Amino acid sequence: MIINALNRMLRPLRGANLEVAKFGMYLMFPIGWMYYFGTNLENRFSVQGFWPTQEQSHKIPYEREEIKAEVERIQREMRRRKERNAALLQASQAFKQVKEENGTAEGSQVPAS
Repeated sequence: MIINALNRMLRPLRGANLEVAKFGMYLMFPIGWMYYFGTNLENRFSVQGFWPTQEQSHKIPYEREEIKAEVERIQREMRRRKERNAALLQASQAFKQVKEENGTAEGSQVPAS
């Protein structure tokens, strides 16, 4: 029963008609996909609190005092990072020095049998 119905539907789709049907599917599938995912986005894919509110987002300073305060804040942050990196470098160099001293001292000792 189902096979006969499919045969009756697909019988006219031979040759050029089959190519036209395939071309229609090639066009309609991506268009339908974009339509489905592109409409009603606020209700379909909304997650409460995902995007920051206007108060939580960055504010571009326009006044001279605001710009000066922002530049000072960025400079303070850069100095803090530079000091932190210098301290990390100093600590890693001290660690290497201690490691080399311990390595040479252990290498010079002959293990007792």
